[in-house]
Amino acid sequence: MRWARGLSCGYLAATISANSIILSSLNLADAFVLSIPKTSYATISATSNFKSRVSDRHATFDLSCDQAQKHHDVMKLDQINPVGNFVREAVKPSLLAAAIAFSTVFSIQPTIAAEIIDDVSSISSSSVLSAPPTYQEAWSIVKKYALDQTFHGQDWDEAYTKFSKGLDASTTDEEKVMKATANLISSLGDKYSRVLDKDAYARIQKFDLIGVGATLMPDSTTKEIIVGAPPIAKSAADLAGLKVGDVVLAVNGVETNGRTAFDIIDQISEDPNAGTVTFTIRSIDGVTRDVPLKREFAEAKDPVSYRVSETRSDGTKVGYVRITEFNSLVKTSLEAALRDLESQGVDAYVLDIRGNPGGAFQSAVEIAGLFMNDKLATDVVDGNGVDLKFRTSKDRVVVDENHPLAIWLDGRSASASEVLSGALRDNCRAVIMGDTSFGKGLVQAVYGLKNGYGLVLTVAKYLTPGGTDINKVGIVPDVPKDEALPPAPGFVPLLGSDTSHVDFVDVAKRLSPDMCTRAD
Repeated sequence: MRWARGLSCGYLAATISANSIILSSLNLADAFVLSIPKTSYATISATSNFKSRVSDRHATFDLSCDQAQKHHDVMKLDQINPVGNFVREAVKPSLLAAAIAFSTVFSIQPTIAAEIIDDVSSISSSSVLSAPPTYQEAWSIVKKYALDQTFHGQDWDEAYTKFSKGLDASTTDEEKVMKATANLISSLGDKYSRVLDKDAYARIQKFDLIGVGATLMPDSTTKEIIVGAPPIAKSAADLAGLKVGDVVLAVNGVETNGRTAFDIIDQISEDPNAGTVTFTIRSIDGVTRDVPLKREFAEAKDPVSYRVSETRSDGTKVGYVRITEFNSLVKTSLEAALRDLESQGVDAYVLDIRGNPGGAFQSAVEIAGLFMNDKLATDVVDGNGVDLKFRTSKDRVVVDENHPLAIWLDGRSASASEVLSGALRDNCRAVIMGDTSFGKGLVQAVYGLKNGYGLVLTVAKYLTPGGTDINKVGIVPDVPKDEALPPAPGFVPLLGSDTSHVDFVDVAKRLSPDMCTRAD
């Protein structure tokens, strides 16, 4: 997947769900992460804006919406997992790169502790010394990267002092410190911004695309790809001795110079079953060495199922594909499914993302690239008004662009699902059917705090390629449910997959230049 000039978001990211933790939608003003380390990254969900500085950190996922969490009792991301992400540089690398370093899906990890400390210097020295490091870290992240730079109408320096009463730099009672931190974040008045405990933060790892526990991002000065945050404890990168500031000269022998995070992720994704990846590292002391790293992933289920659903009397062969979430397996699995269906002569498609709460933001953009070549996928706007345009990959299309595509949505389709749907519809590549989607147009970044907790922060908003802000509105279908989807009287726990009601002649007509104006 390609973001405008370089960042990736994800889990960190940027997951793209109604209740995103991240990315997705990777988020991601200046840099985006493709791989997220569990320790300090942010995710950006595909439905929000994030500040320009967010891009200095990593983010790629977006946690799933509140509604989805109620159903699944699991947090999901729309952008990548916390096990290693790359960050791309975009419009304002110095700002965004600092904020978005990891997961689509979705988790941004602070690139370096010094960055946080520098930001804290804006308040009085007495105040700086009055609170524990984790509290200061969270406060600084919000000050730098929050979409709402009014901080819910409060003076953020005064909030620092107000919510840290009773604490000092030597306070070791973690429960007390994190309660104060949670109260600080709650004062933002944003239902999506919150503190994650260690278990909740760990659950987002299934969106990790690299699997070595390292956060990669472009150096703000040299633009070299570096290890931007401390590797996850006991991960392959940690055990191999990688340190913050180490330069990654090559990945599996391919130089990183001049390449984007998406390029590197695409390279690694070409062999998704590879058990190791080798980084050529130049340490801070100038020593260069090859470091083989074992890839390990949190358990993730294949979210893709598919079949040839019917062959019609006019010869049309219909392929039905369902995606349940945008996790670390979705892009590879979906691409394989589409290639199989194409080889079977399928020439019309139904993409069912009903009930899909989102996941990795970058995954949504990458998947859009399987259906259309080098098109605008979404605009991400941060708190400073920086507008980053994310485009699909070049020359990665799998499905013949003349094959009509219908997308099925419902009220639980959120975040990354909405990013994908908006990208395909506004580019006249798909017709939307079903019910209005959830309506999450905000992007959250998930930052891994140094004590193992996580911080979910709204950092940006996103618009569809046609400029539509779907937040709290959703994507309104072109064809209502009753006209195209399988009948389901009353409440049924299982969604039907009968495609016989879809009029593909009408779909093709709606997508024709005579009736549809492309956004890009």
